[in-house]
Amino acid sequence: MQTNLRQKWKINGIWLLFVLPALLFYLIFLLLPTLSATYYSLTDWDGVTSTFIGLDNFRAMFQDRLILASFRNTLQYTVSITIVQNGLGLLAALLLVRAFRGVNALRTMFFMPHIFSGLVMGYVWGFILEPNIGALNNVLEFLHLDALKMSWLGDPSVARWMIVFVSSWQNLGFSMVIYIAGLQGVPRDLYEYSDVEGASRWRKFASITFPLIAPSFTINMILCLIGNLKLFDQIYSLTGGGPGFATESIASTIYKVGFYNGIEWGYGSALSIVLFLCILLLSVTMVTLLRRREVEM
Repeated sequence: MQTNLRQKWKINGIWLLFVLPALLFYLIFLLLPTLSATYYSLTDWDGVTSTFIGLDNFRAMFQDRLILASFRNTLQYTVSITIVQNGLGLLAALLLVRAFRGVNALRTMFFMPHIFSGLVMGYVWGFILEPNIGALNNVLEFLHLDALKMSWLGDPSVARWMIVFVSSWQNLGFSMVIYIAGLQGVPRDLYEYSDVEGASRWRKFASITFPLIAPSFTINMILCLIGNLKLFDQIYSLTGGGPGFATESIASTIYKVGFYNGIEWGYGSALSIVLFLCILLLSVTMVTLLRRREVEM
C-alpha cells in the first residue's frame, strides 16, 4: 500500500515538473500583474511612490469627457469591425470552401495580412491614405475623380471608419479560416436532400449551413469582441488617437494616460481594470447567448 502511494506521488511529481514552467509563467506575467494593477488602481501612483486614494480614480474616470469619448469610440469600433470582419470572412469562406484551381493561393492571399503586425499594416495604410502623397488620392486624381479626394485620416468621422476598414481587412482572413473549417464539417447529404426538395440557395444557407457552423460563428464573435475591445495597434499607427482625441480607444487612452499625460499609472490601472471587467462581462454574456443556438452534430 505504501509502495503504491509513493509510486503515485512520484508519477504526480514528474507531471508537476512539466506543468511548473507554464504555471510560473502564468503567475509571474499574468496573475501577479493583474493583482498589482487592481491594487494600484486604488492609489495615486507615479511609478515610484503610491498613495492610497480609494475609488477616486474610478469616480474621476466617469466624469472625464475624454474617457467617455474613448468608451464610445471603442463601442463603435467593436460593433462595426465585428460585423464587417465576420460578414466578409463568411462570404470569403463560402466562396473559397469549394475545390478549384488556385483556391489555396486565394486562401493564402486573404489570410496573409493577419500574419503581419497591426502596427506594420497600420503604417502601410497610413502612407496609402496620406492626403498629399498617398497612393489613394493620387489614384483618384489620375482617374479624374478629384471630388472623392479627402483627408482620410484628418476628418474624425472618416478616420474612425478608416480604422474600422483597416482592422477588418487585416483580420477577415482569420475569420475566413475558422468559417472554412466549420463549413467543411457540414454533411454533404443534407445539401443533397435539400436539392431533392427543391430548396433555394438562400434556404439551404439559412436552414443548413448557418445553423451547423454556429460553433465557428461563436468562436469568431468572441475573438472579435475581445480583440476589438483592446484595439490599439491600428489607432496608434494610423491616427495616434487624433485628430485631437477624436479616434481614441480605451486601450490607446490607457497608454497615453500612463506615458503621455504625465505619469498617472494609478489612473491607467483603473482604466485597465474597467476594460478587463467589460471584456469579461461581455464575453460571458456572448458565450451564453451564442451557445444556445449551436446545433449538436
